[in-house]
Amino acid sequence: MLQIYNTLSRSKEVFKPIESGKVKIYVCGMTVYDFCHIGHARVMIVFDMVVRWLRASGYEVLYVRNITDIDDKIIQRAIENKESIAALTNRFIEAMHADSDSLGLMHPDHEPRATQFIQQMQGMIGRLLEQQLAYQADDGDVNFAVRLFPGYGKLSGKSLDELQAGERVAIGGSKRDPLDFVLWKSAKSGEPADTRWQSPWGEGRPGWHIECSAMSCELLGEHFDIHGGGSDLQFPHHENEIAQSEGALYGQDRTPSDEPFVHYWMHNGHIRVNQEKMSKSLGNFFLIRDVLKTYDPEVLRFFMLRAHYRSPINYSDAQLDEAHAGLVRLYTALAHTPTNPISLDSDSVWVKQFNAAMNDDFNTPEAIAVLFELASEINRSQGKEKEELAAILRSLAASLNFLQRDPNQFLQAGTRHVENGLAAEQIEAQITARINAKQSKDFAKADEIRKQLLEQGVVLEDKPGGITEWRRL
Repeated sequence: MLQIYNTLSRSKEVFKPIESGKVKIYVCGMTVYDFCHIGHARVMIVFDMVVRWLRASGYEVLYVRNITDIDDKIIQRAIENKESIAALTNRFIEAMHADSDSLGLMHPDHEPRATQFIQQMQGMIGRLLEQQLAYQADDGDVNFAVRLFPGYGKLSGKSLDELQAGERVAIGGSKRDPLDFVLWKSAKSGEPADTRWQSPWGEGRPGWHIECSAMSCELLGEHFDIHGGGSDLQFPHHENEIAQSEGALYGQDRTPSDEPFVHYWMHNGHIRVNQEKMSKSLGNFFLIRDVLKTYDPEVLRFFMLRAHYRSPINYSDAQLDEAHAGLVRLYTALAHTPTNPISLDSDSVWVKQFNAAMNDDFNTPEAIAVLFELASEINRSQGKEKEELAAILRSLAASLNFLQRDPNQFLQAGTRHVENGLAAEQIEAQITARINAKQSKDFAKADEIRKQLLEQGVVLEDKPGGITEWRRL
């Protein structure tokens, strides 16, 4: 029985989909004005894992992840580059898709762009104005009146007084209250023509928060199962989503007994670098495409999922090297062992342990620990039992998108991509020379060849029957 930690209730809850056998999930995606970094990779990898496990558990999943293709940062970058909004965003959407494909991730079922849903956003803003939960300020902006929505702060767990104490926005022509947030931004003089749309409130563009409410409700309905994103979105973005979505539906009369906008809120932890949150402002971020120039994509995925999705993780080359070493151990257990696809026996102790871990709020560290125990058992086994255990290992790992490649292909790739290292043909030639030296009883030369290869990052392993296998460090 799957349990999910619900940020809204701050507890694990038994997962009960709104419609039996079906799950609707929305994840906040990228703002496309630059290349994706590993913080984005964590969101993509975590919810790729969540969707894979839900589907492996028999659910029919509808997965939506949005694209923000209009906001202040995008406009500023387009102006700096002297290009149109569409040219900028299309370029980085293509780059995002390339990064995702390189990581071996599934595409969402729907990937709505904000600019394609302006009409739906305006419709929701209109309903909020009718419910008197929004107002148009003197400067033309349309704002949400936070204090008129009952229960604001329930996701972040903060009272209005606590929120106002930390608010630094002065009350001016745009807002009646510093906690209010913008739904529709009035167009400013000098802004490019492709940054504004006609509306009942004058030319302008949507605020950031309204886009996710409008797109999720349009594609998944006014109530759906799971909403995910990074922990930094919990407040104010997701808090505001709840307010505007439920406000448009229930108005100021919303009561605790009314059906919520979203039943389960999931948030993944931050990426940290040297114990500091990774961010562009601190200059300590790493682009996905740059990391993948050095490390295998499966290593990056494994690194991410060795930690629980809610935990912050510290990024470093040493951590990625350790992740590679773990995958080497697992792939080594599969090497030279036939692993034909099988139907997993739910009564198997390995399957039970793995499923129990994944059903405990997607506890991938515990699930991966089961894979390591299974690998150890494979190494101790022989014959048919070894083959069956290897098939179980590969099948369980498939739900996490691991161990689906030819083991030797992975093992011979090495920890890092080596531009100037020995080619496979050169290594094989050295192995042949070593075999010839041993047959000639020139053991000193054989040992020297092994040593030279090791100095170049290549480990030789002699197997029964005169077979020598190799892998890169």
